Amino acid sequence: MKMSATVPPVEQAQATVKRRWPIGVELQPGGAHARVWVPKAARVDLVTEPDGRATALAGEGNGYFSGLVPGLEAGGLYRFRLDGKDTLYPDPMSRFQPEGPHGPSQLVDPHRFAWTDRDWRGRAIRGQVIYEMHIGTFTREGTWEAAIRQLPALADLGVTVLEVMPVSEFPGRFGWGYDGVNLFAPTRLYGDSDAMRRFVDEAHRLDLAVILDVVYNHFGPDGNYLKCFSDDYFTDRYENEWGEAINFDGPDAGPVREFFLSNAAFWIEEYHLDGLRLDATQSIHDGSERRGEPHILTEISCTVRKAAGGRATILVGENEPQHASMVRSAEEGGCGLCAIWNDDLHHSAMVALTGRTEAYYTDYRGTPQEFVSAMKYGFLYQGQWYRWQGKRRGMPAFDVPRAAFVTFLQNHDQIANSARGLRLHALTSPGRLRAMTALMLLGPGTPMLFQGQEFASDSPFLYFADHVPELAALVEKGRAEFLAQFPSVAAPAMRSRLPEPHAEETFTRCKLDHREREAKPGIWSLHRDLLRLRREDRVFAAPRVGGLDGAVLGEEAFVLRFFGEGGDGDHPGDRLLLVNLGRDLPLPALPEPLLAPRPDADGGGAWTVLWSSEEPVYGGCGTAPVEQPDGTWRLPGHAALVLGPATGVREKSDGAGGNTTPVIAVSDGTEP
Repeated sequence: MKMSATVPPVEQAQATVKRRWPIGVELQPGGAHARVWVPKAARVDLVTEPDGRATALAGEGNGYFSGLVPGLEAGGLYRFRLDGKDTLYPDPMSRFQPEGPHGPSQLVDPHRFAWTDRDWRGRAIRGQVIYEMHIGTFTREGTWEAAIRQLPALADLGVTVLEVMPVSEFPGRFGWGYDGVNLFAPTRLYGDSDAMRRFVDEAHRLDLAVILDVVYNHFGPDGNYLKCFSDDYFTDRYENEWGEAINFDGPDAGPVREFFLSNAAFWIEEYHLDGLRLDATQSIHDGSERRGEPHILTEISCTVRKAAGGRATILVGENEPQHASMVRSAEEGGCGLCAIWNDDLHHSAMVALTGRTEAYYTDYRGTPQEFVSAMKYGFLYQGQWYRWQGKRRGMPAFDVPRAAFVTFLQNHDQIANSARGLRLHALTSPGRLRAMTALMLLGPGTPMLFQGQEFASDSPFLYFADHVPELAALVEKGRAEFLAQFPSVAAPAMRSRLPEPHAEETFTRCKLDHREREAKPGIWSLHRDLLRLRREDRVFAAPRVGGLDGAVLGEEAFVLRFFGEGGDGDHPGDRLLLVNLGRDLPLPALPEPLLAPRPDADGGGAWTVLWSSEEPVYGGCGTAPVEQPDGTWRLPGHAALVLGPATGVREKSDGAGGNTTPVIAVSDGTEP
């Protein structure tokens, strides 16, 4: 490379420069101001492109270099040159990489976007319904703009929070996003930075919060140039299955912590996001607490809330060992997150619905008692021995609010952690799926749907990652080895059919076709009605603390009782959620107090069906009366029912001029 002339460092008035962030390149009158941490270099130049003009930055004596860069304007391209060598590097805090992670950084003006969400106040975790989405496959186009067109349907469905899978820049044409390398730059693949802002702005207009999945436990294997600036970004003191661990507590960890804390605040401030979902927190290693200092996750929690400036925020953690301390306050020795994924409940549901107990499903039976316990206590494993891992799993979580547990039947990992990436409706019966959906959407946790689940998408969700050939081969091998924990997948006949992660077809097969929503109105109506019931029925919408109990009624049947504030006047009374995943179950005797009506209820102390998963509009086969003339109860097989006091319930005619079925907000099956 031809060396260009270097402009001397502009040192005057450095103290008067007002920066928004401690690192990065920011617009200033007449140009820009750059500040970068490069302790391993003696000289740092900022080189603009394509003219090759270089500006030397002044060393501050602490590993940081900074200086004014005349003439660098919004949209301008630049890179850094270290110690006068030929190689140029992108900005560690680049706001956009128009040519990908190996190309130049682009200076972005974060103030030029005209936000319209001035009155948006954010959302707290209680009462929310999360929707996990991958922008690249959420629509055929795979862009922010195309995703915006589908947001009204999600708002109508009853979703309140969009959880967007990682969007930080990564190499290649497609990927999940967990191999990000430019943490401050939304990937070029989905549109420019303002396209992401338009998505968030429109979501807020529709009363939808947006949280971003961020990866603070590792960087991707290709395009990560941080070590060229400092070796201290990483450490070998901890093991990490995805690459080098981040140095949050060793020598020179201060600037590393600053980098990640700035990133957390950056997404809240410059993109108006409503919170973060933190990937694999068990691999975020920080021993600072041993020195009496806050854990990095605790600092992230505080940083996000401060950056929001009074808006409510949501912080969700993925934590495989299920440490309840993630959602306890700093004063209680926790990290201050709002919610944590509940893998236990997912695993138990998968066993019940599919009958398969391989790999990490080994220690679950999918029994009614597991569902009752999960609804009452959150995690099933709270310190017991876990055979699959040969160690204890979890910690006590009895005091954790139920809304702090994110519950789900599908997510990106769990669908893809199979041979063919099939959705759950392809693995179980329609009735069982409807019944389990009711449990998840009416239960006390915070429910989460995965894109396309709401209309039983036929698109699979597979693992896909576009890498250079050498790395692609390693990724394919590693993926096959990971899936080999399932003996059925490890069998030669199935292993030979595993999709290639780097194949474009693998990626394109995962794209949603939203026309399926119209072709499958039953499953869409099921989700919409359940979320309306969750939102509008006062017993489900405002559950009492300690107001939930449950009991096993049969080999595959159980009841949950949601206690209301009363049973007369304006009070809604209690609700029963009956779930039967097996065959029709007669109950000639009812020695279970949770089935008893409240003594102060009118109507002869009877229960009546308020909602049924077997409504014909959902694809069901109809619901017979639960209570027979002789007092025997009969629970329909593969079904879920909501029962309430018989008094004050609106009746819906079956159209035959005779029988009526009391219901709450059952859809007519039409599309929005």
